[in-house]
Amino acid sequence: MSDAFENREKSYEAKYKMDEEQAFKVQARRNKLLGLWLADKFGIEGEAAEAYAKDVVIADLDEPGDEDVIRKVMADIAEHSADISEDTIREQLETLESTAFEQIKAEFPEALGGDHQGTAG
Repeated sequence: MSDAFENREKSYEAKYKMDEEQAFKVQARRNKLLGLWLADKFGIEGEAAEAYAKDVVIADLDEPGDEDVIRKVMADIAEHSADISEDTIREQLETLESTAFEQIKAEFPEALGGDHQGTAG
C-alpha cells in the first residue's frame, strides 16, 4: 500500500514540476514577444531587436510578478519618446501570454518528459 502512496506522491511532484516549468517558459516567451513588439515600435530590427527582447526577459528575473518588466519597458518607452501607455503594456502582456502559451504548448507537446516521470519503470 505504501508503494501506491509513494507513486502518487511522485506523480504529484512531477506534475507540479512540469506545471512550474511550463509557467516559467510561458512567462519568458511572453516577455520576449513583448520585447520584440516594443523593438518594432522603437524601430529596432534584426539582432538588436533580439538583444532587446532578451533584456526584457532578463528584467523579469529581478522580482516576482510583472512590475519589474513594466518598470523596464516604461523607462525604455520614455527614452524612445514612444506614445505607449502603461495600460497598453499591461493589455499587451495579457494578449501575449495567450500567444506564448500556445507557442510553448506546440513546441513541447509531450505531457511528461523523461525527467518528469512520476513512477519508476
